[in-house]
Amino acid sequence: MGWWQINADTLAGSRFVISPFAEVFGCLRLLKGARAAHPGERSWLDAHLPAYRSRLARDPVTARLVEAGIGTEWTADFLAPAPCDGETFEQGVARVRAACPRQARADLTVSLRGPVPAILRRDDLPERAADLLTYVWEAAVRPYWPHRRRILQADVVARTAQVSRGGWASALDTLRPGTRWLGENRLQVNAHEYPPRELSGAELVFVPITTQRIGWVSWEGRDRYALVYPCAGALADPGGAPVPASLGALLGTARAGVLVRLASPLSTSQLVAVTGQGLGSVGRHLRVLLDAGLVARTRAGRSVLYARTAAGQALVEAQHRPGTGRS
Repeated sequence: MGWWQINADTLAGSRFVISPFAEVFGCLRLLKGARAAHPGERSWLDAHLPAYRSRLARDPVTARLVEAGIGTEWTADFLAPAPCDGETFEQGVARVRAACPRQARADLTVSLRGPVPAILRRDDLPERAADLLTYVWEAAVRPYWPHRRRILQADVVARTAQVSRGGWASALDTLRPGTRWLGENRLQVNAHEYPPRELSGAELVFVPITTQRIGWVSWEGRDRYALVYPCAGALADPGGAPVPASLGALLGTARAGVLVRLASPLSTSQLVAVTGQGLGSVGRHLRVLLDAGLVARTRAGRSVLYARTAAGQALVEAQHRPGTGRS
């Protein structure tokens, strides 16, 4: 397994950050693998995969670069620099474009576990990678970015609250498969057999992305480290479960949408993210649902979580039985 040695000061100074560049690179990996984790990802792939594949078909060098650079166990370092707090996508992709061509080819030998093929023995690999990432941002991520950013912000709020309640160990154990706190200042970051790394004094950030089944680690020298992980499953699908028409007629579409989303506990900020409704609207709907006994409220540390009661669950399930209206 791969693990990092993290002293108390480094861990105390670490933080959760949002990175549009990491979101784009996660989406590039999703386009490469073309394997959806939920209906929302399937819909996104259906919308953007044909154009992506058409672009690569016209550019065999870049197509080969993607295959070589995103390996099964290792990604070429120059393709995924460690995200910086507050960095725009443009600033992140500029770091890819500025990579040394010689170093880019050296990175590919690691991801390929062998020599670089002749088609990639050239100096424009960083520029080609940056151009492809910019295409993914402009065509397939930026149109959805405001909503995705709300989802990622909700994840950061939830993770930060988890740290406050149970300490870093409780939060790190649930980031993604293969990541867990081992004790003695050791963080397992993946299941691969790589040498441990000492992070004392380095900047460490944890970065959520909306794409599921995808995550990676990256670093720059010994100064900056990042662990990128898929956001919480309850937040992952921007589309989410549809609101049955009959339930919408009974409660109102917006209020019914809140009830449908509460199959698992969510905070108010998370509901704002996944429903797209304003904070005031979500609060009003929750008060009505609480008064009606359809949702219950529990406190977890400094967070307040809402979930459907048995009555709320029965009401939602009833909409999908034969003879009831459906959306």
